[in-house]
Amino acid sequence: MAYSTSSSSSNASDFKAHLIKEVKSHEVAIAELNSLSSSRAVYQKNGNIFFRTTNQKATASEQKHLDVTKRKLEMLNIS
Repeated sequence: MAYSTSSSSSNASDFKAHLIKEVKSHEVAIAELNSLSSSRAVYQKNGNIFFRTTNQKATASEQKHLDVTKRKLEMLNIS
């Protein structure tokens, strides 16, 4: 029983570390997109394909992903 408890806490800490890494990745992506001119086209990955989009749409999408990841991290911290 003690083994499964330590394994569960290890998995939770690994998942938390993964979420923190994702948050930082999204924050960097948003900063990079903000440094580009607004008229510049960017490519956004959707599945295995890249689609051309505007800087504003890509920034909005990254912000949504960041918000979702932060909510997951908050839920993990509450539990």
